[in-house]
This record gives sequence, C-alpha cells and structure tokens, in this order.
Amino acid sequence: MPDSPSTGAAERAASPRLDHFALYRWWRATVVAPIDHERVVARIVEESGWSNRYAFMTLMSAGIAVLGLLLSSPAVVIGAMLISPLMNPILGLGFSLALFDFREMRRSLTALVIGAVAAVAFTALIVLASPLKAPTAEILARTRPNLFDLLVALFAALAGTFAIIRGRGETIVGVAIATALMPPLAVVGYGLATGNMAVLGGALALFATNFLTIALAATAIARFYGFGHYLSGTQSWAQTIVLAFVFVAMGIPLAISLGRIARETVIATQIRSFLNTAFGASARVTQLDIDFDRTPIVVRSVVIAPRTNAKSSPAMQADLAKRLDQPVKLQLDQVLLDPSAGALETQRAELRQASDSAAAEDAEAARVVGLVALAAGVPNDGVTLDRDHHRAAATAVPLPGAGPDAFRVLEQRASLAAQGWHITIVPPLGQLPAVRFADNVDTLDPAARDAVLLSIWEARRWNIAELAVPGLPDGAKPPAKPKLNARRALAIATLLRANGMRAVPAPAAGQIVTLKAASQ
Repeated sequence: MPDSPSTGAAERAASPRLDHFALYRWWRATVVAPIDHERVVARIVEESGWSNRYAFMTLMSAGIAVLGLLLSSPAVVIGAMLISPLMNPILGLGFSLALFDFREMRRSLTALVIGAVAAVAFTALIVLASPLKAPTAEILARTRPNLFDLLVALFAALAGTFAIIRGRGETIVGVAIATALMPPLAVVGYGLATGNMAVLGGALALFATNFLTIALAATAIARFYGFGHYLSGTQSWAQTIVLAFVFVAMGIPLAISLGRIARETVIATQIRSFLNTAFGASARVTQLDIDFDRTPIVVRSVVIAPRTNAKSSPAMQADLAKRLDQPVKLQLDQVLLDPSAGALETQRAELRQASDSAAAEDAEAARVVGLVALAAGVPNDGVTLDRDHHRAAATAVPLPGAGPDAFRVLEQRASLAAQGWHITIVPPLGQLPAVRFADNVDTLDPAARDAVLLSIWEARRWNIAELAVPGLPDGAKPPAKPKLNARRALAIATLLRANGMRAVPAPAAGQIVTLKAASQ
C-alpha cells in the first residue's frame, strides 16, 4: 500500500535529523572510538610541564639555534630542532583548551613562558659574547611574518597533534613544530642583544603567530578526535567560533604582510627585466639591491655591457620611474667592455667589479667611522657600525665647554658628510637645558622652543621615553583656569607630545623651567 501524502512529508521532514544522528554515530564509532583518550591525555600531562630535562634541552636547543643563525647555516638550525622540547607545553595548552582543564592550562603556559624567557636570555648572552653580530639571511628571514608562516605553523600543528593522538611519528612532527618556534625565539634574543628593535619585534610577532596557531590547531584536532566531547553543544560552538575568529584576526595582518612581500618581489622582477631589456641580451646584471624602506625606493645595480650599449643614468632613472609608476632613485654602475670581449674578459670584469665594489664599500665604511669617531671624540673602535642598514653610532666623551647643543651640531655635520647613513652621537649624561620664559609670558619663543627640542634630542639618544615637566597639571584633573606656571608647562608638554615624547608632571617651577628625565 503506497504511503499517504502526510506520511511521506513526515519522513522527509525527519530525514535531516536522522542523517545528522547517523553522521554523529559514524564519527563516534570510526573516529573517536579507536582512540585511547586516557592514555593520550596522561602522556601529554606528563610531558607538558616544567622539569629539569625540559629546561636543559630548551637551553641547548636555543644555543644551537642561535649559533646556526649567526653562521647562516640551515643545517645547524635544523639540528637544534631535533632536541627542542617546545612542542610538549604547547600541545598541553591546546588539549587543556579542548578539555577546559584550567589547571593544566596554567601548568603548560607556565612551562612555555619560563622556557621562552630562558631561551631568549640564553641566546642574548651568546650573541653578546660572539664576535659575529651581523644579521644573516637566516636571521632576516624570520623578521617579517606573513600568511605563509601561519600556514606552516598550522600544517605542522595538525600533523603533530594527529601523530600524538594516533601514536605515530611524534619525533619528526615534533621537529616540524619546533622549527616554527625556536628559531624566532633565538632571533628575539639576537635583537635584544644587538638593540635592533625591528628584528626583535618582527621575530616576536612570528613567534606569537606560530605559538597561537599551533595551540589553537591542537585544540581543533583534539575536539575532532573526541577530547572533551562531554561538553555541551553551546560550549562547543562557542569554542569553534572563537577559534575561527582568532585565525581570521591573525590572518588579516599576515596577509597584508604577504601582499607587501609579493609586491616587492614583483617590483624586483620588473626592475631586473627593465635593465636586461635596456642593455640588451649581451649584457649581464651582476648586482641588484633595492631599499624599499626609503622614499623614494633606492635601486643599486651593477651592469656589465658592451661599450656600445652605454646608457645615461638620469634617463634610465626617468624611464624606470615611468615603468614602475612611482618615484625611484637609481644608482647604476656600468662596466663597459669592448664588443669583441669574450667570456673570459667578462668574467674578469665581474671579478674586478666585485673587488672594486667591496673596496669601495670598505672605504666608505672606514670614512664614516672616521667621521663619527672625530665628532664623538672617540677612537675608531669606539664606533658601532651596521653596514647592512647604513647606521653608525658612538657615545661622545665630555668636551670642556661643550654643551649638548655642540654634540647635536656635530651629529648634524657628520650626517651631512655621510649621505645615506644614519648617524647617532650620544651626548654625555648631564642636566637637560633650561627653558626660559619672558616675564608674564606663557608661550615658547624661538630660544625656548629650541631648548625643548634639544631636550627631546638628548632624551632619545639616552633611550629615555618621557620627560618630567615642572608645573604640568595632572591629566586626570586639569584645572579649569590654569595659572601661569601651568600654562607654561602645558606649552612645553604640547611640543614634547608633538615630537613623540611623553610628558609627566613634576613639582612646579618658576620663570626658568628645567626638564628632567622621568625614566632611564
């Protein structure tokens, strides 16, 4: 007997619910049931906490990693990963999130934080003691996190968690996870030791990205294999939404960074193609360096070409700017050969050019060191030189009768004489210049303004983040009608803040105001 219309409709309405329960039963029987949850959790809890072995292996791994980075040796860096134990506390954190086990969460986080701090401190000490401090390709590769780094950490975490749960290949995937964690920590230590905040910040961002990605991916896989299945549906969905939100929040800035790197790669390809086309098939671009951090971007290139293909550098710069549709500064060295020159002569020209370039760089660096040493009154070995970023710095010795304004002028003159270099002269520690106001005047005249700017210059050279302004009203309760001293202090504070320096209150002063360092 055929089904009645009402019976068929009821079955069709119930079929999604039946399908849902059938899928759930299949998941429970096929995915969840074969897993020994108690054994997995017991193993993770046993290995995710702090121990003497964990501390020792973390330090040894960090030491090997930073030496590999300083030597620019990928093999040594990979060797450090073979002994790194960082996977254990992060997986412990991931599983504790899946189980809502806050005790294990605190335990894993404690082990991870102490281990990370110890690794950074240990690598910083190694860098301080090392004669090699120049940033290598291995170091710089870990200072610009992008979306691909997030994907590497995600895939490593998925593989690692799967292997832990299924009990297969834990060592190999442990190495994969550690690869995403220990080198960035070692680079953080390098940046701390060398005072390179750009390197430190980039590596720290990469470590944070990888750490969060691995922990949250471990949580997702743990939930998939039935860890914490007794939680309510509301908690499960809330957890899923939070995980998705965090991944999207991390992915957006990393995608922007990846886009920037992709644009820079495209620009480099366009520039090389432009040079090859301009000089012809018989020419060779032997060097191409692009500084994207300067405005306009600076392109340095060396081209070996037949003498008949010589080009005008200004015309090439104009054509390149038109090709890129943006301003560009082209520094082009042309090594011109006779048309009959063969391959041997070309190789000789390349060697001469490389030797000449190295000699010119050495001579330029020596000249800059001499300028900075003369301005600071120190010997040449008292100058800190960063060739890759064109920075030179020195701490000046006190000069009789010379105030901070004299050292500021010396720094300015050295900067003018060393075009393309960032020169820093650190003046001797002393009292900041006085800011003088005329009678019953609360505005800064040119002399008073220059005194405030000089104070800002000194504070930055001393790595001071804020200055104390006498008479500055408390920001929480500013007076409705400030008195003369308060108005003067507010004028100074306004100029400080406009130049990126924080201002904090200090005891009131009179007609002459002397700023003081609030932190050192």
